[in-house]
Amino acid sequence: MFAIGKSLTGRAVDRAACLESDTVKKMATVPLVSVEEYLHTSYRPDCDYIDGVVVERNLGRFDHSTMQMLVLMALQSRANEWRVLVRPELRLRIRPGKYRVPDVMVLPAVVKHPPVIELPPLLCIEIVSPDDRLKDLIERAKDYRSLRVPETWILDPEEKQAHVYASGLHRVEPEAMLIRGDIELDFAALCAQL
Repeated sequence: MFAIGKSLTGRAVDRAACLESDTVKKMATVPLVSVEEYLHTSYRPDCDYIDGVVVERNLGRFDHSTMQMLVLMALQSRANEWRVLVRPELRLRIRPGKYRVPDVMVLPAVVKHPPVIELPPLLCIEIVSPDDRLKDLIERAKDYRSLRVPETWILDPEEKQAHVYASGLHRVEPEAMLIRGDIELDFAALCAQL
């Protein structure tokens, strides 16, 4: 067994329990995990949780990691001005029994947040990994929208494209500057640093 995490009860969690998102349909053959066990288990890397199944997220590679760091630094440099908190890879409760882990979340700074975020972030950001499929990332953005997250940015460092999911619609953003309210990100400048 290849353990990727341990629950607080000491039970090893194996890789077979973390499925890729397009194979969640095979849930009947996967041991179910309770919400409580998921919330009290540290996975490396962290996983999503969908109706009893722990779902592995695609691992980032060098460009993914670099883009995530650049996004965090760019947004954090103006976080006080925008009165926001910028956080990587926090669990977000979509609904009872469904949790996602966005690459980056932008949260209002005026609210005290619990360890697992339950109120809608101002913005979710997903960074495309080589193994990601756009349709799966749009599905994630739909989940965020169901929680009333107003906008999700899907950033592709390899293709140097930004996708925006807002109001139930997906579009490729032709402008180099992404803007959501006061929050702005010069995506082209970040791509130039890769």
